[in-house]
Amino acid sequence: MQKQTSLMKEERQALLLETLRREGKLLASEWSERLNISEDTIRRDLRELAQQQKLQRVHRGALPRSSSVPAFATREQHAPAAKRAIARAAAKLVQDGQVIFVDGGTTTQQLASLLPDNLRATVVTNSPAAAIALAAHPALEVILLGGRLHKQAQVTVGAAVVDALRTFHADICFLGVCSVHPEFGLGIDDFEEAHVKRAMIASSAEVAGLVIAENLGTALPYVLAPAKALTYLITDATADDAKLRPYRELGVTVVQA
Repeated sequence: MQKQTSLMKEERQALLLETLRREGKLLASEWSERLNISEDTIRRDLRELAQQQKLQRVHRGALPRSSSVPAFATREQHAPAAKRAIARAAAKLVQDGQVIFVDGGTTTQQLASLLPDNLRATVVTNSPAAAIALAAHPALEVILLGGRLHKQAQVTVGAAVVDALRTFHADICFLGVCSVHPEFGLGIDDFEEAHVKRAMIASSAEVAGLVIAENLGTALPYVLAPAKALTYLITDATADDAKLRPYRELGVTVVQA
């Protein structure tokens, strides 16, 4: 491995971020040797970059961090065409008579608006936006789970939501995925919302993760489940095969919209 000449801290950190962008992961020991500096120095760099939310630290190194989650109204404006294509592909998985969990998020809200008018099923959701989108549906039973409103994410959270989810056996869960990595699993940046998503996964026969391509191979602080907990990974057409292959190798059915 070719060693780099001595670099200033800013240059070193820029190089670490470029490595993450290009290679998808970074090992502290490898870069200590490559830059001919101590692992403590590399770990200090990683701590600083993590505090700036530019990467996600993991055991022995770092991963790309999924973009900071802005307010719901802002997220609605991001990648709308990709999200609608993903939602359209997800809607094809639903069947009459099912109990369906619909998680919160801008992509799952799109899914709610695209469910066919002749579908007869029960939708259970912690998303007021999804429930409103389904209010005029002629044949669906809609159950909105009550709890504390997480204003930024526009979902209900808390013990009441988690307890309610445990009383269902859903046929399929449509999960809004903020980050997913084949080795480090599904992640989110909110502690309370993580509990709700875990409860949905645990109470579902199948789990469909709805994720835009830019969030593949990224990590966030709170782990929901391993990537192989997904039955389906539904993403947009911009995801390349190199990013998708590891999920297929885990036995996940990958759907590109």
